Amino acid sequence: MSGVAFQFASSMRAAREASGRGGTPRPRSIVLAGGGTGGHISPGLAIAERIGAADPSARVVFACSTRAVDANMLRDAGARFVPIRAEPFTLNPRRMLRFLLGLVRARRDADRLLRECRPDWVVSLGGFVTPPVVAAARRAGVPVLLVNLDATPGKANRLVARRATKVVSAVPVPALPGFASAVIGMPLRRIAVAPASTELCRAELGLDLQAPVLLITGASQGAQSLNELACELARAKPAAFADWQVLHLCGPSPAGGVSRYERAWREAGIRAAVIPFQHRMGVAWGAAELAVSRAGASSVAEAQCNQVPTIFAPYPYHKDQHQRENALPLVEAGGALLETDRVDPRQNLGGLGARILELMHAPERRAQMRRALAEMPPPSSAEQIADFVLRGSEFRSSATGGGESLGAIVAS
Repeated sequence: MSGVAFQFASSMRAAREASGRGGTPRPRSIVLAGGGTGGHISPGLAIAERIGAADPSARVVFACSTRAVDANMLRDAGARFVPIRAEPFTLNPRRMLRFLLGLVRARRDADRLLRECRPDWVVSLGGFVTPPVVAAARRAGVPVLLVNLDATPGKANRLVARRATKVVSAVPVPALPGFASAVIGMPLRRIAVAPASTELCRAELGLDLQAPVLLITGASQGAQSLNELACELARAKPAAFADWQVLHLCGPSPAGGVSRYERAWREAGIRAAVIPFQHRMGVAWGAAELAVSRAGASSVAEAQCNQVPTIFAPYPYHKDQHQRENALPLVEAGGALLETDRVDPRQNLGGLGARILELMHAPERRAQMRRALAEMPPPSSAEQIADFVLRGSEFRSSATGGGESLGAIVAS
């Protein structure tokens, strides 16, 4: 948006704020646009938390996708949301009609949402739902803040960046220098941070208080290849788990159901708790001694913030393998490892599986990794974003200590 357009939008917002009786300012209104995965919804919820804490009268509405994961996470958090009937872009001729129909419906949904909410800002968090919402914001003269969440911006974010009033990034964007005006760290929800000691977190999950915990997580959707590797490890190396226990977050719809993985661990004689999805991820991270995880930006930030040594296995089906870029800062700092997910569980056993077993039996190395994570700048930026959309505060780079401390995240 040009400087003139931004000034015009600011004048419109000022007029709306003084539109109540006697010029009484109306409550601030913010639309958070993004969805399709928990990696878009969770940072948005972190921002909404900080907006509510800074200005309890502010109204926050999510413009999300129609996917069940969005509705489930937002309902669980008690958030207001409006599904936008957009569809992912595709070159598949059989799905192109669905995409085009989605464009028409999404434009109608987004225009209606902005008319009803009259937002002061639209905060775009990524995903295929954001371009129609940002286009509607442009038509309505509403400024847009793009918060890029990945080291390699997706197609939607690259499109939105050309229309946004301001662009910031949670992580460095090495392939696109100058893409963002500031690198501010990842917005993290309070429930993504361990709320108590390791023992109390394990007690809440029904785990043994003393035995170290291996956390296996594929994030909000689960990861079938990691689930299959878990079964293979249980069958092939049960003795390696003699002193350990497992917290296995298998996803909401794993192949064969939760019982299949419970049975695999049980038959191997390994103590394990298998859970489809854990909304309060801070409890899971707080219980863990070691983790195996996908490398979505939120998962990487949670591992860093909770100081859990982690082996990251990036999603193997992305052509650009951008999840590797998300994890690299932790790897380079010495707090994490990167391994290729080869999908086939037997092939994974010799690579990713071997690294898991190696770290399970290397307590000194895990301690070094925890120290490396503790020395990294805190990753949360939700408070900065809230201050910007509510008060126009300037962003601070996370590299210069602009992020919130772990204690501040928990206490706020």
